[in-house]
Amino acid sequence: MDATLTKRIEQLRHWLAQHDYDALLIPHEDEYLGEYVPEHNERLHWATGFTGSAGAAVITRDKAAIFVDGRYVVQVRKQVPAGLFDYCHLIDEPPVQWAQQQLPKGAKLAIDARMHSAAWYKRTQHTLDGALTLVSVEQNPIESLWDDRPAPLNSPAILLGEEKTGRASLDKRQTIGQQLADQNLDAAVLTQPDAVCWLLNIRGRDIPRLPVVLTQAIIKQSGDVTVFIDPDRLPEGFAAHVGQGVSVAHPDSLVDALQALSGQRVLVDPNGANAWTLDTLQQAQVTVVEAQDPCALEKAAKNPQEIAGMQACHVRDGVAVTRFLAWFDRQVDAGERPDEAVLADTLYQFRQQDDQLVDLSFDTISAAGGNAAMCHYNHNNQPKPSVIESNNVYLVDSGGQYYDGTTDITRTVPVGECSAEIKKAFTLVLKGHIALATALFPKGTSGSQLDALARQYLWQHGYDFDHGTGHGVGHFLDVHEGPQRISKAPNSVALLPGMVVSNEPGYYRADAFGIRIENLELIEEKPTEGDMTMLGFASLTRAPIDRRLVDVSLLREAEIQWWNRYHQTVWDEISPHLDDQDQAWLKQATAPLSR
Repeated sequence: MDATLTKRIEQLRHWLAQHDYDALLIPHEDEYLGEYVPEHNERLHWATGFTGSAGAAVITRDKAAIFVDGRYVVQVRKQVPAGLFDYCHLIDEPPVQWAQQQLPKGAKLAIDARMHSAAWYKRTQHTLDGALTLVSVEQNPIESLWDDRPAPLNSPAILLGEEKTGRASLDKRQTIGQQLADQNLDAAVLTQPDAVCWLLNIRGRDIPRLPVVLTQAIIKQSGDVTVFIDPDRLPEGFAAHVGQGVSVAHPDSLVDALQALSGQRVLVDPNGANAWTLDTLQQAQVTVVEAQDPCALEKAAKNPQEIAGMQACHVRDGVAVTRFLAWFDRQVDAGERPDEAVLADTLYQFRQQDDQLVDLSFDTISAAGGNAAMCHYNHNNQPKPSVIESNNVYLVDSGGQYYDGTTDITRTVPVGECSAEIKKAFTLVLKGHIALATALFPKGTSGSQLDALARQYLWQHGYDFDHGTGHGVGHFLDVHEGPQRISKAPNSVALLPGMVVSNEPGYYRADAFGIRIENLELIEEKPTEGDMTMLGFASLTRAPIDRRLVDVSLLREAEIQWWNRYHQTVWDEISPHLDDQDQAWLKQATAPLSR
């Protein structure tokens, strides 16, 4: 058993006894509630050894459990000692439910309210109905026990000019301010760093994969903003860059600024703001209006300059991916069988040849054979990366953060000759991808109304996939951006022109193979012969989809035509940037399909 983790659990139990608490809940999230957590805020990892991107733990006086979803059921058993923790499913047996079963009625469950959304806190209080008492601690015990805690990165802010953003910060702030005024609101508390960075046209490198500075802000209906960040992190020219009406305050002064809103009507997004923020405002007699972050839709619907940047970076990204796929085929043809780590590193090296690359947009999913059946597989969490398997597929899901946009692409490619069953599954996924890519829909349509288009052919054969079909994507921001999405889960957010979403149906057979085809799509207006202007998708991604896995007999003529149009575009835009060897590979990869 891991001695270090054993000691840490003992320390936490001693803390529980000292404060007369019965249990402690440790989520993966930090106070910003984002998908990505900087190293110095990886509290769940410190307590459990688990490195996944979602999960939680509960420590009681005599028991402990860790909770993960289906992506991490294998990984958690390799990283977290069974002698210390029970393994539980995050969705089927949530942490609070488990605690309720383990503890007597009225027991005190300690939480750090900064690590939980206001919506979660309200929902949990209602669900518990006195069965357990949630106690918000003033200081997180892990922060006092974590002796070798890494220092925060605190990267300098990057000023992103209007040639990239397309709008001045002042213009954005005045728009948001007017929206607040129209709703009779005095201010809004912006708790999500990507919203603040979008609003001020800045970026940063505080967190790997997400190009933001960790900051929060308060915006008034006048459009004036107070941003909470160490002034030393702001480069010369910041004031001129953001324009008039921006004040800078140290993060330590946030509580005073929230209290100073006393008596005002203030918007807070309960899903993006932590429970501590809402509680601080309510105690200060602020009238809290719970609503969506006012930056969310403005940020999601890209303006023409942002769209141009997204288009440009997808061409350059497509060049890198195409070079990688050509190199991959040459390795296979030569009898080489590189492992997942080598493949991920090689793809990164191709991307690094672009001087506009800032980072990857997420950890590359480089999955060979049966590993591809785990849709969020990460070879870095395995004892040893697997080598690619002959007569099976290799799946690579990857993306880049560029100064002019964000990319996300998945390709599934054969290693040798694949079975008819794999080709059938691949073609059904492809048909769903094409059905969504070619869909026309009226204004007001949400992503959940389109989701079945991508699943219909899989459903007809008794297949499905257990993830969303599409997520929003930011402009040199979060690769998983809301509020729009395409999934089975109900979502009332209408898709708008300028939004970027992924189109990524898949199919996964446990321990055998996994398939996913992902392009990013731009939503735009489409003329029709009818009396309505419809919306539809324009593919941004520029890289070939592997023709060797297609069973052409399963395709309709319109689907073949889509394939040929898409690949002609890939050839036209990518081939001029390739050397002769890679150009020859792309020529055959984009050759027209026919029956």
